[in-house]
Amino acid sequence: MMTETELLENIEKALEEIRPYLLTDGGNISLVSIENDTVKVQFEGNCVGCNVNQMTLTNGVEATIKKYAPQINKVIEAK
Repeated sequence: MMTETELLENIEKALEEIRPYLLTDGGNISLVSIENDTVKVQFEGNCVGCNVNQMTLTNGVEATIKKYAPQINKVIEAK
C-alpha cells in the first residue's frame, strides 16, 4: 500500500505526463484534492469549457493516473 506522500507524488507524475498535451492546446491541469479513492483536478486555460475535456478527463487523465496509482477509482473535474 502506498503512503499518502507516495500517492501524491505518483499522481503528480501522471499529471506531468499529461501536461505537455494540454499545454500544446493552451491549457493545463492541476491537482485539487484526493478524497478516498477519488482525485479531483482543475482544468486551466483553453481546457476550461473545452467540449472535449470530458473525454480528455476520462481517456487521458483518469487512465494515466490509474496507471501510476491503481487504487484510484475515479477522477473528477472540480467545478
